[in-house]
Amino acid sequence: MKRIAFGAVYKPEPEGGYSAFCPELGVASQGETIEEAGANLKEAVELYLESARELGILEWILEEALENLKEAIELYIEDEDAEVPPWRMMPIVTK
Repeated sequence: MKRIAFGAVYKPEPEGGYSAFCPELGVASQGETIEEAGANLKEAVELYLESARELGILEWILEEALENLKEAIELYIEDEDAEVPPWRMMPIVTK
């Protein structure tokens, strides 16, 4: 079984709790704590990839995720005034 790591961006929400977002796949979730948001995001990503596998589009999804990541890095490098967002970046690993 292959393991794949994706990025996760965590942001505190004004009403409490945290939102979690996987920028490569466009998948999001939330939780009362960072840990809960991360666990919920991991589950959401796993379900998303499982559905893609069942539909026969997993390879395409992963190729798109890589392109999204490359584009984001290029845009960040090109923008000399880009600020690092005040969020935490943590990897999520799926099977």
